[in-house]
Amino acid sequence: MDDGQGKYRGFQPHTKNFFSIAFPRLWRDRYIYLLLLPGLIYFLMFKIIPIFGNVIAFQNFNPFKGIMESDFVGFANFQRIFEDSEVLRVLRNTLFISLMQIVFVFPAPILLAIMLNELANERIKRFIQSIVYLPHFFSWVVIISIATIFLKPEGLINQLLMYMGYDWVSFMTNSHLFVPIVIVELIWKETGWSTIIFLAALASINHELLEAAIVDGANRWKRIWHIIVPSIGPTVVILLILRLGTVLDSGFEQIFLMLNPFNKEIGNVLDTFVYEKGIKQSDYSFSAAVGLFKGLVGLVLVLGAN
Repeated sequence: MDDGQGKYRGFQPHTKNFFSIAFPRLWRDRYIYLLLLPGLIYFLMFKIIPIFGNVIAFQNFNPFKGIMESDFVGFANFQRIFEDSEVLRVLRNTLFISLMQIVFVFPAPILLAIMLNELANERIKRFIQSIVYLPHFFSWVVIISIATIFLKPEGLINQLLMYMGYDWVSFMTNSHLFVPIVIVELIWKETGWSTIIFLAALASINHELLEAAIVDGANRWKRIWHIIVPSIGPTVVILLILRLGTVLDSGFEQIFLMLNPFNKEIGNVLDTFVYEKGIKQSDYSFSAAVGLFKGLVGLVLVLGAN
């Protein structure tokens, strides 16, 4: 209400209570909030501020003129995306690799988490968890180097093939084997680490349900299918929705390290294409348009799936 002096008395007590309560708590916990500072600075510098650089997607950007003086071209760069046959081919490669990742990589940690959850021996369970977590901490440079050592013509895999009477296979230059190798590498590296979320979901299952199922005569497979899988269903759905948001992110570092002239036709994806256009060929505006288009597609997929 207006008291005739331009003051709204109805809002004053709430405002005073808010500041009188919030500031003392913020000051009391100031050292805890300081722990957030490195993370906030990281997101500010590398996630929020770069958003404003997307304006060059609507320009014929000239690094010597800068963003403020470069000529605006509207949606011309986005029009090039749908007219360039190379972009369409790269988009098709990206969607195919992402689909294979969703089909084969996404369910892997769910299955592993269920198997670990069924282990009765806690010592063995913790040991296996430690082993499968380990590859996550290796860089992709190390992972690709290990894969190359095993898959090269004189590597262990080809030695085993020749020992069994088969001809050796050029794994790293065979375009048909590029996607399967990418999927296997990704499963080996990330499956163990991804089980953490699903193991936490499994730990929250009401054990009385499992005990009641045992009393009713349900075997292990029926308990898994009718109790465990539905119980972790909401977690699976949320993670699947988030994964759809990154459906055009196939993993730049892994793909980039594996690309060569023999598999580039099937292995070149949007991330590596943007790198080549933006860094190697200095086509900054077009590469920014492709990157922005990729982000918009991810946003639409998340909203649609949700």
